[in-house]
Amino acid sequence: MDANETMQAKRKPKDYIPVTVPFKAASRAGELDGKSTIEISDWANRVVWTDRMLDALTVGVRGGKWHALIDKVYSELNLFASTRKVVGKKGAAGVDRQSTEDFSEQEIAEIGRLREQLQHRTYRPKAVRRVQIPKPGSKQTRPLGIPTVRDRVVQTALVNVIEPIFDNEFHERSFGFRRGRSCHDALRVVEGLLEDDHVFVVDADLKSYFDTIPKDRLMDLVRAKISDRRVLELIKSFLDQSVLEELREWTPESGVPQGAVLSPLLSNLYLNELDHRMAELGYEMIRYADDCAPGNVYTR
Repeated sequence: MDANETMQAKRKPKDYIPVTVPFKAASRAGELDGKSTIEISDWANRVVWTDRMLDALTVGVRGGKWHALIDKVYSELNLFASTRKVVGKKGAAGVDRQSTEDFSEQEIAEIGRLREQLQHRTYRPKAVRRVQIPKPGSKQTRPLGIPTVRDRVVQTALVNVIEPIFDNEFHERSFGFRRGRSCHDALRVVEGLLEDDHVFVVDADLKSYFDTIPKDRLMDLVRAKISDRRVLELIKSFLDQSVLEELREWTPESGVPQGAVLSPLLSNLYLNELDHRMAELGYEMIRYADDCAPGNVYTR
C-alpha cells in the first residue's frame, strides 16, 4: 500500500468493506482481527480425521503428543484421495520422468506399491529436481523443487494427517498456506489497524527463507507434537532429500524444498513461535508465509 492509498484508507468510514472481497469473506465481513470462522473440522480430511480425533484437538492428547499416526498415512483411502489431488493438479514430472498421466494409468498398482513400502519401511524419496523460475517483476530467478509424482502423493497423504495437529497451534495472524485464509484477509487486518490509528508499519521479507530453515530445529518442533517414530522418520527423509539441478546432485544442509507439498506447512511451523512471541510483546504482526508486517503497538 503506497502513501496515497494509505491516506485514502484513513478517510474511509470504519465500516468500509471492499467491493472485491476474498473467498468466503461474506460470512466474515467486518472481521479485522485475524480470527477465522472456518474451523479445522470444516477442512480436515475426513478420510483420516474422525470426530474423536477432532475432539482431541480441543481437549488434548496424552502427554501433549500424537502417536500411532503412520497407519493413517498409508491407509488405502488416504493414498487414493492424495493421488486424486496430485493428479488433478497435474504439474511437471520429477527426476524419474513419470508424469501424473503415467501415474494415473497405473493408479491401483502404484498405490499398492506405496502402501506396501510405507508399511514395511522400504519407501525412499527420490531426489528433488530443481529448476530456476523468474521472480515476478524482476530479472532474478528463484529455485523451485519438483519432487516425483510418487513423492508428492506420499507428502499429500502425510499432510492430510499432520496438518490439523500443527494448524491448531498456529497464531491467528498467520495467513499464508492456511485453509480459509488468503493474502486479502491479511491486507484487511492491516487496513483495519491503519483505520484504528496504528501509524507505523514495517514490511519485512525473510531472504531465502525456505532454503535456510535449520533442519534440526525444525525436527525438534515436529517432535514436540508428534511421537510416532515412523512418521518422524518419514518427515526427516523428505528433509534429507538430495537435489538434482542439471547434472549436479547434492544434499542441502538446511532448508525445505520450495515446491514440495510438505514445505509450506513446515515453514509455518518454524515461524509459529515468532508469531506468538511478537503478540506477547504487544506487536500487531501480520504474517503471510515469510512476509511480515509488524505494526507499532502505539497509536496516535
